[in-house]
Amino acid sequence: MIQLAGTGLLADDLYLLAHDDVSGRPFLQPRALGLGLAGGLLAELVLAGRVRVVPDVVVADRALPRDELACNVVGLLLSERDQHEVGEWLAYLSRSAAEGVALRLAGSGYLVRAPGRRWGRGGRWVPSDSDCAFAPLIRVRAVLDAARQPAASDVVLAGLAVGCGLGSRVLPLGPAGGRAQLETAVRQLGPDLRALIAQVQAGVDSAVLAQRM
Repeated sequence: MIQLAGTGLLADDLYLLAHDDVSGRPFLQPRALGLGLAGGLLAELVLAGRVRVVPDVVVADRALPRDELACNVVGLLLSERDQHEVGEWLAYLSRSAAEGVALRLAGSGYLVRAPGRRWGRGGRWVPSDSDCAFAPLIRVRAVLDAARQPAASDVVLAGLAVGCGLGSRVLPLGPAGGRAQLETAVRQLGPDLRALIAQVQAGVDSAVLAQRM
């Protein structure tokens, strides 16, 4: 039996936040989910000191990470001769981010594939343990409480969650003024992490506007 104690990976936590902890049903549209998870994957690399995203996305440490998904992302960044802004990379990575993170979570024992209802259709990924799937919400709640001193990774998690459209899910967990506390905590992050959160929100807002037109 695999002991589930958290993968420690930001995009994994965001994926779990974005899905029901029992049914695995997503709370976001695919575009918003993909952008949020792409931001989470880049944030993991920024926090590890491997990537910078201001003004353009560049690889600061060319040694490949041990994690396969992170290794794939770094490989993609290194394969480009020209530098690109973070918004461009978020759009590109968003196309496969959900599948990649789900497979990583499945490999760690956090997700299992539920059988589809119709013949020939793949089932949905569902959490193998609802308590473990709920745990990222506890970390977000700490960010919304002014009496706490959250880790930078938890601040980024909360910022990305709200930025990609999960505000109605996470903000009610905190006390009154939780949004203001989150905004204060985000402002204390480094410029690379702030840029990631802002660009994810801008990308999601643009996608929502395009759907309404």
